[in-house]
Amino acid sequence: FNKMSLTLATRSILNRPSSLVATTKLRSRNRSTFLLNAAAGITSGDNNARMFMSSSARNENARHRNIGISAHIDSGKTTLTERILFYTGRISAIHDVRGKDGVGAKMDSMDLEREKGITIQSAATFCQWKDGKINIIDTPGHVDFTIEVERALRVLDGGVLVLCGVSGVQSQSLTVDRQLKRYQVPRIAFINKLDRQGSNPWKVIQDLRNILKLNAAAVQIPVGLENDHKGVIDLIEKKMYIFEGDYGEKIQTTPIPDNLASFAEEKTLELIERVANVDDTIAELFLMEEIPDVETLKAAIRRQTIACKFVPVFMGSAFKNKGVQTLLDGVLDYLPEPIEKACYAFDRSKEDEQQIKLSCDVNDPLLALAFKLEETPFGQLTYMRIYQGTLKKGAFITNVSDGKRIKVPRIVRMHADEMEDISEAKAGEVVAMFGVDCRSMDTFSDGPTNLAMSSMFVPEPVMSLAVSPKSNLKMDAFAKALAKFTKEDPTLRLKIDEDSKETILSGMGELHLEVYVERMKREYNVECNVGKPKVNYKETINKKVTFDWLHKKQTGGSGQYAKVIGYIEPLTADEIKELGAAIEFENRCVGMNIPPNYIPSCEKGFNDAMSEGALVGGEVEGVRVVLEDGASHAVDSSDLAFRTAMAHAVRDAMRSAQPSVLEPVMKVEVNVPAEFQGAIVAALNRRMGLIQASDINEDGSGVKIEAEVPLASMFGYSTEIRSMTQGKGEFTMEYAIHSPVRIDVQEELVKKYKEEREKEQAA
Repeated sequence: FNKMSLTLATRSILNRPSSLVATTKLRSRNRSTFLLNAAAGITSGDNNARMFMSSSARNENARHRNIGISAHIDSGKTTLTERILFYTGRISAIHDVRGKDGVGAKMDSMDLEREKGITIQSAATFCQWKDGKINIIDTPGHVDFTIEVERALRVLDGGVLVLCGVSGVQSQSLTVDRQLKRYQVPRIAFINKLDRQGSNPWKVIQDLRNILKLNAAAVQIPVGLENDHKGVIDLIEKKMYIFEGDYGEKIQTTPIPDNLASFAEEKTLELIERVANVDDTIAELFLMEEIPDVETLKAAIRRQTIACKFVPVFMGSAFKNKGVQTLLDGVLDYLPEPIEKACYAFDRSKEDEQQIKLSCDVNDPLLALAFKLEETPFGQLTYMRIYQGTLKKGAFITNVSDGKRIKVPRIVRMHADEMEDISEAKAGEVVAMFGVDCRSMDTFSDGPTNLAMSSMFVPEPVMSLAVSPKSNLKMDAFAKALAKFTKEDPTLRLKIDEDSKETILSGMGELHLEVYVERMKREYNVECNVGKPKVNYKETINKKVTFDWLHKKQTGGSGQYAKVIGYIEPLTADEIKELGAAIEFENRCVGMNIPPNYIPSCEKGFNDAMSEGALVGGEVEGVRVVLEDGASHAVDSSDLAFRTAMAHAVRDAMRSAQPSVLEPVMKVEVNVPAEFQGAIVAALNRRMGLIQASDINEDGSGVKIEAEVPLASMFGYSTEIRSMTQGKGEFTMEYAIHSPVRIDVQEELVKKYKEEREKEQAA
């Protein structure tokens, strides 16, 4: 493919004005030799061709890809993205996430990210590989920042699922897999870290099949593992690629050696068999015992990958600069162009909001989705995915959500924290706009359309903190910071406690909230007092109870009168799943004892009662209320009277319905060296954890423990696991379910809640 790249680039340069050729030559002289060779082994004599491939004068007819790189924490996503940017010419030097030079990876532009060595915010960039344009979004791996992965996958056409060659499928891999399936995003897999001790790509592929239930097969096999890892063998092209040079920029292409030929043949047949299970063309050849040619097999893999029926698996080591260029080839070969992935909008002019398939044509009316907001010193930066039509600088567009018509002042293409101004963006592109005030998931159009894109799934927060500025003089900056953060991050919730008047900040975990408190200090110079994290307890009932409540109040003139009769009962887990909601209001009134216009007020009263339970003041779930009868007064009945009556009736009935407190239970995954297994299991048991599974690595060096632990018991666990394992252990957790607390814990929580209420009332 060296000749192909050189030919394409040379033709393009010959068609360019002489001034641009001169600029290209000047740039190429300023680049180091290894960068000139970075793309698929182009030699130093091909400098102009290499530089053109990464220049901004791009071929308009080039293939286009929008991809997200997602994985479990510490699987190497950001390191992989750094290599991709280097080989495509977007950066001139490689800096590692925790590199000794202290610079940090390009995509981790926030100071906090570089200090902690993790990705906190998703970052977008643009690069070009051969004849393809690739928009890349690097996403966080930590469960606390899962919303960044959610919104990235909502707007992307393809994904690269990165897996650790040692640990395989981990807890956050499962979350990412669910997100990919939720938005039907085709993906390829990249097994990373094959240079590490204990790496085993075949175990990882089995995990993909058994745990994630994916039809996955290797399209490459590694040349050596651990310290002997040198390159990969392409099972389709029948070639071996050895990556040499200081930065893996020199690629030696040779035939498959004899000592690996039989193993390669075995894995090729396995690949063909897996594809034949889902593709009719390959199935026919397979039944006739014929081997498909390269183009036929590639076309079949592409078809089934786009249909989400097959996952091709690539291999390498991003940190050791091996396998990244062949992964880029796979992105172009197997992931869809924007026009190939079906996208739908909802027609809001129809009662049932009928789904309309979008054309993705640049000449059709504009339809774009704002999927991420970011406040900058220059105003709000709005990340946009263009689904249809063309977005032009200076043009007028309409926010479909509120009907506001606005002018587009500036369009930029993002490269981490750097920006490149552009005059227009066409269907399929991911860009950003300045100076447009909108909300996340707003749809924009340039015409009188009433089409709107679907939103995204936003998980509920699991942890809360009471926060306040240390100085009252910083109150304005404190309010401004919270307004900005809650607008940027849908999982960060803010509320003022009506009784205590405290500012309660809720989020996805300890680290999530810690990061925002630290950002307030750094970006707004606001130091905060932080209260003990409050767990989001919920309440439910356990038996059916009837109610008959009369609300009667006379204060002179028109009074209040309402009577409601019915019952409350618990909902089963299956009923909640079928309803798609945790509570249900059902009206079974017959006749006019309660006039129909008061029924909505009764439902509002029910919702009021569900917002705060009687035991610990938590939100109530798993309850159905059935309104059967009642009474009204011609003069004194009103919406307020029925709303108040229903709220009191439900609250009173709940006290007799065996109420119980539910606490959030987290799915915890701990990875530690095998010698610490006993201590870790004992520590989880002390924290009321229930061990679900324990899996020892094949070489016996490490163990993965899966457990379900109450969130209230997980505070401070990060410090404990570090001290117990000499800093070698790590853990991740994600929300699993709300389940009943023990009786003694419930009694303690109820007592504490009553004491707090008494103090507040006395004050």
